[in-house]
Amino acid sequence: MLLRNLINHFIVMETDIDEITQPGEYPSDFVLRLASEKAFAAGKKLDEQLLQGVVVIAADTIVVDREKTLGKPNDAADAKKILDQLRDRTHQVLSGIAVYQLETQQIRSRIVLTEVRMRNYSEKEVQKYINSGDPFDKAGAYAIQNDSFNPAPDFKGCFANVMGLPLCHLSLLMRDANLEIDSRVADRCQESIHYQCPVYSQILAGENG
Repeated sequence: MLLRNLINHFIVMETDIDEITQPGEYPSDFVLRLASEKAFAAGKKLDEQLLQGVVVIAADTIVVDREKTLGKPNDAADAKKILDQLRDRTHQVLSGIAVYQLETQQIRSRIVLTEVRMRNYSEKEVQKYINSGDPFDKAGAYAIQNDSFNPAPDFKGCFANVMGLPLCHLSLLMRDANLEIDSRVADRCQESIHYQCPVYSQILAGENG
């Protein structure tokens, strides 16, 4: 849904990447490595078909609290533990994005960090959210776009990054690679996620990494 705001035609591919941190690996290095490995893995599949002019876009997003990476909850008890940990505190959402051009074998990548301040939700709200089933396929056990739970009502950063794909940052990578993109990416992104972004102009101007 997000990517359609930037480019019109693409296919989605799954890659079998071992998403385990290496000893001593920082979260930022971890997520950037995963994005690059996904891009290379998908590129190998496409290269076998001798496709020319193909570009692979890959991304990975993690939630980090006090330098600890929070993955998807294993069960309801784990979801509650994670949400209790994040309650009324600020944590970080990190995305690694990569653009891999098969013809030139060149890859461009960057890390995107967004601060998220969670509200002081109640125990009853947490239980209701867990019962909805929404937390179980989400890193950090929440979806920032969930209107019912509304975990971060005072959020002021790149909303798309927390959802999983920072489009303005991705557009900069694609421009560096001389790739065609929709020039209205910021407007289209805001329209599709119903969010007035306060930082897109800074990002597109290269002032916010």
